Amino acid sequence: MPIRNDEAPIYEDLVRERGDAVAEARTAAERTQYQAAQLLPGHDRVRPDQGTGQGAGW
Repeated sequence: MPIRNDEAPIYEDLVRERGDAVAEARTAAERTQYQAAQLLPGHDRVRPDQGTGQGAGW
């Protein structure tokens, strides 16, 4: 079961001080997946939805 932010207040402090490494890793993974799909034949060429806040900053 994932830990909610209200159960781990230290996480919010770390995000403020050092950035959100989890969100940055997610964005990098989405970007890599998109780029791979562009290069590999037979894969959908749909860009991840940027309206959800994920994948933003490309």
